[in-house]
Amino acid sequence: MSNPLPDGITDDELADSLRAIGRGSPLVQHLTNEVTMNDVANLTLHWDALPVMADSPGDAGEMAAGAAAILLNTGQVPEGKVEAMHEAAETAAERDIPVVLDPVGVGATPTREAVAEALLEDVDFSIIKGNYGEISALAGVEAEVKGVESVGEYDEIEDAARSLAASTGATVVASGVEDVVATGDGAVRLSAGHERLSEVVGTGCMLGATLAAFRGAVDDAPTAAVHGALAFGIAGERAAEMPHEGPASFRTNFHDAVAGFDPETATELDLEERLERVD
Repeated sequence: MSNPLPDGITDDELADSLRAIGRGSPLVQHLTNEVTMNDVANLTLHWDALPVMADSPGDAGEMAAGAAAILLNTGQVPEGKVEAMHEAAETAAERDIPVVLDPVGVGATPTREAVAEALLEDVDFSIIKGNYGEISALAGVEAEVKGVESVGEYDEIEDAARSLAASTGATVVASGVEDVVATGDGAVRLSAGHERLSEVVGTGCMLGATLAAFRGAVDDAPTAAVHGALAFGIAGERAAEMPHEGPASFRTNFHDAVAGFDPETATELDLEERLERVD
């Protein structure tokens, strides 16, 4: 079972999580898709964690032994990569290394559903992160996913996220207009982010990498999930405030905003209204 969600968040608490990443330089192993691999690696580095993209059978399990956290992203599911995911997760279980799941596109095809179901059966995930459609699909709730995008209305997303958390023991992050973070005992909504994030391919994958980086340095999974998702969203807001012409320049701004998101930046934020309990 995961620990309870925080009732609130202060700038000092977020700063402490960022300091923990900076002190520990956690090695985050990514088994992810090739479409967003470069952005995922760079963003992990910008959070002061260390990325490694070891995703082939044999090497994946061996590399996992030295990781502080592991991210499994199902954006592409060739047989060898799926085998490598299970190998890395087996090593993680032996060494008590937290594993984050980003079930990209689950609900879109039977193949992706089968891959996700097998992972959920074999792996005790620390954090599961997906968009509203993906989380709803994993929870067994009707969802509409086109390709890797969530479409439709999800008025009961908190219930779906809480149900998935209760059945898996993981902290669940459902990303959307507002992110929902849930355990089996409750849920919170986070007010952070900018619409420009939806105009850049790969920001969902980058959020998964962010959560893995925070979890690699922060012992408590719900705290890592809340702090990581909130920092990611605020970085998106700060990127939108920088001069840019469109999605491409916003993408560059976003990487710069994350790189500049240090503990001192966190202590200047007013976070009191950013978190709302909804259970």
